[in-house]
Amino acid sequence: MLEKKTKEKIIKKYRVHDNDTGSSQVQIAILSEEIKELTEHLKLHKHDFSSRRGLLKKVGERRKLLKYLQKEDAGQFKELATKLKLKIAQRLQAEEDEEKKKEKDYVAPEEDGDDAEQEVKA
Repeated sequence: MLEKKTKEKIIKKYRVHDNDTGSSQVQIAILSEEIKELTEHLKLHKHDFSSRRGLLKKVGERRKLLKYLQKEDAGQFKELATKLKLKIAQRLQAEEDEEKKKEKDYVAPEEDGDDAEQEVKA
């Protein structure tokens, strides 16, 4: 469980508007922090299977919320994933870089034949 102060900090940082406490962005941020805490706990207590089950449930819930946010607002999804340093943000960035590289490498074919003929005539 997160401490009340920690949860309030997260809400203030990721809220969409002033009274926001339950938007998908806030829920995802809170779940991410809880996942981090549970992960640290499980590193020390490897045989705590009930906490492991809770961790898996939280990961599943976060995945559902991320999927929803991506479907509804891709820009917000990408921004949030980058802020939270999620693996999916790294994948999205790599895909974008790859697309830019392909666009940069692709050069439109020029019509050299027509230009050459005009130069010869002149």
